[in-house]
Amino acid sequence: MSVTLAAVVVAVALLDRLVGEPPTRLHPVVWVGRLIDLVDRSWERPRAVGTLAAITLPLAAAMVAGGAVWLVGVVHPVAAAGVAVFVLFSSTSLRLLAETAREVIALSEADLPRAREELLALAGRDASDLSPELVRSAAVESAAENLSDGLVAPLSAVGVVTVAASLSDWSGPVLAVGAGAAAWVKAVNTMDSMLGYRSKPVGWASARLDDVVMWLPARLTALCIAAATPSPDPVLVGRRWARIPSSPNAGWPMATLAAALHIQLTKPETYTLNAMASLPTTVEADRGVDLVDRAGWLAFGTTAVISLV
Repeated sequence: MSVTLAAVVVAVALLDRLVGEPPTRLHPVVWVGRLIDLVDRSWERPRAVGTLAAITLPLAAAMVAGGAVWLVGVVHPVAAAGVAVFVLFSSTSLRLLAETAREVIALSEADLPRAREELLALAGRDASDLSPELVRSAAVESAAENLSDGLVAPLSAVGVVTVAASLSDWSGPVLAVGAGAAAWVKAVNTMDSMLGYRSKPVGWASARLDDVVMWLPARLTALCIAAATPSPDPVLVGRRWARIPSSPNAGWPMATLAAALHIQLTKPETYTLNAMASLPTTVEADRGVDLVDRAGWLAFGTTAVISLV
């Protein structure tokens, strides 16, 4: 099973590089998003409804994903691996993240109004008044944060399941549980991205759950960025700024990337990381995306090796 799981991770990495994303009509995250939309409204007791949704929707996603892998595995193990590849592929994203960030960075010089529009695919903030430097800063920040949310978190769920099964000598359906764990983490993160705002009381539980779930992936992402540099200095230096953003987790990958590139990353009126440096140039921002891309490949490779070991 360890070889199968490692092969699944490698297949997902290759699919991400060759394909990028599943078609929208077949994308499970899109389906989950439609369910979350049903929750995103005014309720008489928003926190109670939001807490119930935060518990049941990710659990349902995990049961569907893991159950599908297990049921198909009863028929044929190779087919189960194929389903697991689809689940993990739809739960992770690296190529699209890097391509979108690079496009925004390029447009920040060539077409600023369009760059501000395209930035919305990466960062949920008002970009209407952002300068080219601040647009590039937002693109780099979002690339680092989304690496944690969109890749390292689902992969770390697979890794945790693998390590736990190995340490306990559990011989159960590791592939199915790993796929279910990745789907659960992705659903938790999707709920937070859609509902986890102070203006939406129904998203309070989703935001708190995401804070807990993302604690480990955020710090693992910082380590991946440092390993891709390669130097421990970005983590050691960046940790001084990691707690400046209000999020307990998002600051770690962003601060580590700021330290690795020796640049300032700023969200106006919210936070500034590495205030003594300058905002990124186009070349520096592109280097940041390249670093995120390499860190993502390290995350894929590390997960595959953990699965084998």
